[in-house]
Amino acid sequence: MNDSLSSKRVFLREMMEHDWIDVHKYASQDIVCQYQPWGPNTEEDSKGFVNQVIEDANQELRTRFVFAIVYNAYMIGAGELNIRDLTNKVGEIAYIVNPSYWGIGIATDVAMLLIDFGFEELKLHRIYATCDPRNIGSSKVLEKVGMTKEGRIREDLLIKDGWRDSLLYSLLEHEWKKI
Repeated sequence: MNDSLSSKRVFLREMMEHDWIDVHKYASQDIVCQYQPWGPNTEEDSKGFVNQVIEDANQELRTRFVFAIVYNAYMIGAGELNIRDLTNKVGEIAYIVNPSYWGIGIATDVAMLLIDFGFEELKLHRIYATCDPRNIGSSKVLEKVGMTKEGRIREDLLIKDGWRDSLLYSLLEHEWKKI
């Protein structure tokens, strides 16, 4: 199993303990977690996240893959693929990028790498992602990587300002092969 993935612009590698410092640079910002049930992070939250990621990476039957996003030698975010259903070969992707690097295609590159990893390495059949309907940037990323908008899941996530709807996107293995 690869412990790193890369495109022309970004490099994804396993998280290391010291990454909490760079995680904290973005996870402590209101704008980054505005559509999430967590944050803004304290230093302890960021350390706890990285420690949990490292612990999950060492599970005998690994179902969570969280990668540090490295761009121009800086750790600027995280990309995650979770196997949600082993029997039916279903995975979910997610990504988070430091706002200093928004709008230049980093999330799109990361999403493609995670999708390729899910289908090539993990032999998944279906990969999905969700995002807040207000998060236009993330919706555009999911469309750019070839995912199909399946619909809207009503009030499925409790965040700071109340219940949040989620847009559901997916890609099937046979669709991915055509991309």
